[in-house]
Amino acid sequence: MTQRVELATVMDSLAIDAVITGYAVAVDDANWSGYRALFTPGGRADYRTAGGIEGPAAEVAGWLAETMRLFPVRQHLIVNRRLRLDRLDGNAGDRAALQADYLNPMRLETVPDGIEADDTTADGAASGDGSRQPTEPNFFSGGRYAFGLMRTEDGWRISSVVVREKWRRTTL
Repeated sequence: MTQRVELATVMDSLAIDAVITGYAVAVDDANWSGYRALFTPGGRADYRTAGGIEGPAAEVAGWLAETMRLFPVRQHLIVNRRLRLDRLDGNAGDRAALQADYLNPMRLETVPDGIEADDTTADGAASGDGSRQPTEPNFFSGGRYAFGLMRTEDGWRISSVVVREKWRRTTL
């Protein structure tokens, strides 16, 4: 591999890493226009193993916007990233595949009946009315993402993402 190809590989790896991190941040921050912008025009997402839908990224973003309202506190982590960049004639190509594990702790919006929200604890966050609600996660899931990526004139974008949820746990 030439030095030029090695540099291109490093630059592509960093750019793809930024897209994948942007994906996690967009979902966690409910930035659905940002989520849509991370995909190619024909990009698709498949959340069926996590109880969701499969379809065009724009349609899935709408479903996520509704579903994630149940979880106002969320912070999923994407780790153990394994990237494969396609090569064309020994040079960096325009397609890539990335598999990565995820851990997704979230907090359900409502506290179940019979549990009082403690407005004096450090694990609470102020709500709009000045009261505090607990923010400690009570819903956890983990699994693996399979991302397909393409180089576009706007940079690397997600052409597909498949979520393979392996486990979930709720604590109330």
